[in-house]
Amino acid sequence: RALQENHTWDIVSCPPTVKPIGSKWVLSIELLSDGSLDRYKARLVALGNKQEYGVDYEETFAPVAKMTTVCTILTIAAFKSCPLHQMDVKNAFLHGDLKEEIYMKLPSEMTTSSPNEVCKLQHSLYGLKQAPRAWFEKFRTTLLNFNFTQSQYDYSLFFHKSPSGIVLILVYVDDLIITGTNNGLITKLQVVLHATFRMKDLGQLTYFLGLEVHHRSNDIFLNQHKYI
Repeated sequence: RALQENHTWDIVSCPPTVKPIGSKWVLSIELLSDGSLDRYKARLVALGNKQEYGVDYEETFAPVAKMTTVCTILTIAAFKSCPLHQMDVKNAFLHGDLKEEIYMKLPSEMTTSSPNEVCKLQHSLYGLKQAPRAWFEKFRTTLLNFNFTQSQYDYSLFFHKSPSGIVLILVYVDDLIITGTNNGLITKLQVVLHATFRMKDLGQLTYFLGLEVHHRSNDIFLNQHKYI
């Protein structure tokens, strides 16, 4: 359903000079921070190992938040008594825009009227070498269009200043930390994100990159119980 709603591909006849890449379904089990079951997950993944550099991909690098920045954001939030919110982008890589023409064989159990028909990707797909870069560029462009500034010290950090306060957003692939000195600005940002992407609001920050976050009256306590 997510693939269809996102118009991830068009069904076309395969050009004679093109060798389409394959795909596979990856099934996984996601756990909560305490090790209990969160959900069963199915994801269609393109076989990016069959891609050719210079043909169907070029640049692949995409930044992720540095742990130093994560700790700095938590320190600022504790010192300023700022709220810490966490959001997750559903099927994040499906939002990325592709610059290259990529053809993929039909997923298993999907049939069409002609055996020569393939999927021409309109948006990025998990497994593609450029998928992380395409998603981050889409997210970055969206925030810049909403008058956010990208930090020059950590490209995964964005902030928006106004006379009424400041709001910070830190992104690690599809996980977001949002904090700031003005609750109204934070709420406005959350509304904008919900209107632009398919988001999951995880409420107050409790778990991020292996860090368990416990909020107390005047401070924040961190541990790595699950990791240990």
